[in-house]
Amino acid sequence: MSEDSFVPVANENDLKDGSMKLYNVSGRSILLARRGDQVYGVSNRCPHMGCSLSNGRLNEYIVICPCHGWSFDIRNGQYQRSKDITLQTYKCKIQNGKIYVSLPDEV
Repeated sequence: MSEDSFVPVANENDLKDGSMKLYNVSGRSILLARRGDQVYGVSNRCPHMGCSLSNGRLNEYIVICPCHGWSFDIRNGQYQRSKDITLQTYKCKIQNGKIYVSLPDEV
């Protein structure tokens, strides 16, 4: 098992505090959300009906699906009503003015 590899995704200024934006990273649809100096990455599809979370809204650390109101914590991907349902999460970092996302090896 190798270490996660970080890939550059965007300029730091492209993602403002309190906003979220969809990126295609090596064929993966990843929603990035920024809170202060931290960027969080989660899979873009709601596990309920597959709706795009990028069309939803961000309330503090919670992204709310536009289709049926399912809500997920961007810090850990957890659905707010059941610990058994989670979104794929991606480690993110800001370095030298760029946002990087870690793409773990597929298992």
